[in-house]
Amino acid sequence: MRESQRENIEQWMRQSRCIAIKKLARNDCQWADSRDSHQNGFYVPRALMDGEFFPPTHQRTDKRHIWETTLPTLWISFGETRRSRLVRYTNKGRETHFTGVPKEEFASLSPASLLLVGLLAEPVAGAFYWFVVVDSVSEDAEWLETLYNIDAEFEANIFGIADPAAQETLNAQRLQAELVAAIEAGTLHAFIQEAAVLPDPATMAQRAQEEWKRRMHVPTLDPWQMLYPGDAIMEISRDVEFDLFKRLELRHRAAQVIQLLGVESPDGLAGAVVRGFAELNAIFLSASQVRKSRAGRSFEHHISSMLTAGNILHHAQAVRGSTRPDFVLPTLERVLAATGVNDEAMILSAKTTLRERWKQVSLEQVNSAFFLATVDDRVSADAIDAMAAQDIVLVVPERLKYSNETVYRQKSNVITFFEFFRHEIRERRPSLIRPA
Repeated sequence: MRESQRENIEQWMRQSRCIAIKKLARNDCQWADSRDSHQNGFYVPRALMDGEFFPPTHQRTDKRHIWETTLPTLWISFGETRRSRLVRYTNKGRETHFTGVPKEEFASLSPASLLLVGLLAEPVAGAFYWFVVVDSVSEDAEWLETLYNIDAEFEANIFGIADPAAQETLNAQRLQAELVAAIEAGTLHAFIQEAAVLPDPATMAQRAQEEWKRRMHVPTLDPWQMLYPGDAIMEISRDVEFDLFKRLELRHRAAQVIQLLGVESPDGLAGAVVRGFAELNAIFLSASQVRKSRAGRSFEHHISSMLTAGNILHHAQAVRGSTRPDFVLPTLERVLAATGVNDEAMILSAKTTLRERWKQVSLEQVNSAFFLATVDDRVSADAIDAMAAQDIVLVVPERLKYSNETVYRQKSNVITFFEFFRHEIRERRPSLIRPA
């Protein structure tokens, strides 16, 4: 894994007017791992070309279908400057390519890695643009995804340096007003008591599901009524619930600090505590671990709700010795008595992110079909092939299966949630559906 570049990136961000982020597709970087490829660069989507982020291209006089411009670029991982080229071939539509890049920057990357491009306020070594690639399985990627709310749907966008803090600032201002009012009214203790305990994962999952159903104007999470059940689970767990959790966590952590400091007056200290939450949060070393563990449990809750809404026979967290699969369908007894992968019984395990942890699930296997559900868009082709060798079928949201940023499209042991429900359950194992 590449070393963290967060400190370096932050330094360059502070010198920039704005930054662009692109989630790299496979054809943006797989050329760097091939000896025979003549490609040297990445595709620039319209989201980054429409506007004034990159300099305009100019039509060549000798080849009228080519529009191009050259520009010096800084590659901050290596501390080197390149002469790069932005080129568009009008006979191929609106495709724009960026060439003249260091091959090693794009080599050996995990799927859905991120390219950062900064537009400097003042040139450095004659260049106005700096570049860095962040591997998707790194802590730097997790930081950027949180900072800019990058989800599985994200492809590319341009951000002002202050943009990520805008919603956090609004939430902080609202909480500050609430805290000051509580201090003035003498109800601070009641506020602290109310915010002292975060809702349990099941309650948070239920709130997120209700919010999603309200937005989508649907009454249930019935998978038989959905064309994209996996996309629904991913949106609820990674977007809706996480936004709810962040707002509640802000209240919770601020209340903890105020209680610790013993604030009893509305003289501005409450506002300082809330505005400084980003810095204060660094001292709560357990916060990120709490978020990660809750994310995993919420994913399971949403799958469970969908199984229940679809009248699918299942038991959650069935324990057998040292193994603990997330769901057994229909019962643990039937799974233990299974005679092979074509048996009616099955195991469905759920992991929000995989990395190397997918190997743990092989310990949970018995003589039945085994499915591993995830919303991870960074699983490598080698890992998927290794799963296939162990008869593990990966179940992913529909959007991820057909995304250009993942390697799922061509893998036969990767199916969508839609296919899982329609083919693996309704068609192949109809006995798992409880009669209405």
